[in-house]
Amino acid sequence: MGGNSRAGASGERHLARAGRIVAVTIYAFDETRRLLIRTWDTGAGCVASTVAELAESAVLDDALHLANALTGLSRQLWRTYTHPASAAASLETNTEGWRRQGDRDAFDTVIDALKSPNLPQDGYMIQSYIPVEEAAHRVGRALHQLCNPALTEQIVTDVQDELAAVEHAERGDLTGRARQAVCLTRADASPLQVAAADDLFREQPTGSQKLFTEIDPTAAAVAAAHWLQAAADVAADVAECDPADVVREADDIEALAVETPTHVLERLEAGETPREVVLDLIRTAMTVAEGRIADLEALPDLIEDAITWSEQSRPGEEDALATSQPRITLLDPARPAHDLLEDLLDGIHGCHLLYSSYSDNDDEDEDIDRDLDEAEIEELTERLDAQFANAVRTEAAANQNRLA
Repeated sequence: MGGNSRAGASGERHLARAGRIVAVTIYAFDETRRLLIRTWDTGAGCVASTVAELAESAVLDDALHLANALTGLSRQLWRTYTHPASAAASLETNTEGWRRQGDRDAFDTVIDALKSPNLPQDGYMIQSYIPVEEAAHRVGRALHQLCNPALTEQIVTDVQDELAAVEHAERGDLTGRARQAVCLTRADASPLQVAAADDLFREQPTGSQKLFTEIDPTAAAVAAAHWLQAAADVAADVAECDPADVVREADDIEALAVETPTHVLERLEAGETPREVVLDLIRTAMTVAEGRIADLEALPDLIEDAITWSEQSRPGEEDALATSQPRITLLDPARPAHDLLEDLLDGIHGCHLLYSSYSDNDDEDEDIDRDLDEAEIEELTERLDAQFANAVRTEAAANQNRLA
């Protein structure tokens, strides 16, 4: 193995493995200034703005009820983005896909529900079985309670903007208010967003922070899987190992996320496409997040693995929540797309480490293990970084059809 760990120090690690509270547009009431405000995450931080000023006569509980109802409506609207009908197995009547399509079709009813909500009559009230529609009626009832026509018009305008933001995100346009989509996990990937992520990788094959702040994370993960495969092929060539083993090999140089990128590489090597692998992993984690079993056929094996692990663990040696404990999904169910993207980028970093450790230098007769001064180390690092980046770009371009 040529060189040592100094080659792995090239470039600054661009990832911060921090959990994120996934949310959509959050509404709140500023009691001091009597302002209804909204805020959402952009991936780089949260932004906030004023929606409306409430009258002095407005009761606090009514204002809070309106803010809560608007947040609930936003959550239902964005769920049609994260759980599109296109990602369901069927659109036949009474299937999950059919229900999702019903929610999306209900966008056309939202504004009318805000202006003319279902209200209690003779002790009864009509409620919609369609979550988007019912969420809109709840906002309408909150507005009815406040009885302020000017406020209603302001809320209508704001909700129209929210509807437009979801529609823009669906088309792959994550600018403006639609940028909050970068903080959400979607069960499908926009071809436009995959292409945009691919362009970012072409600029910087090891990845960049823009993948987290400008791109839908599911689409970014699809592109990342393609570039991981290219990086693994390049690293495996110089390390003379199987491409599926490169991250395990690199883990001996620097601690890495090994399990997920290796799993992805094994499936890609078996012939699956980046899109197929990524969407399967993400959809499985999203199903688990809802408390449902993603794969009934795999359940017996999961139970057997858990029993084996439990029998092999002895008190005092293993924490019940240790990372070695069998998992029901490779990804964090709370943020699966971001978790996968981070792991794939970690895998690419591992490929870079392995390539740098094994690559020959231009001066083959020079003993590269001798003490190098700071300028020589920097020159060597830059040269290996450029070589790796160019080789990965060439490999990715030669197999661009994987992303088709």
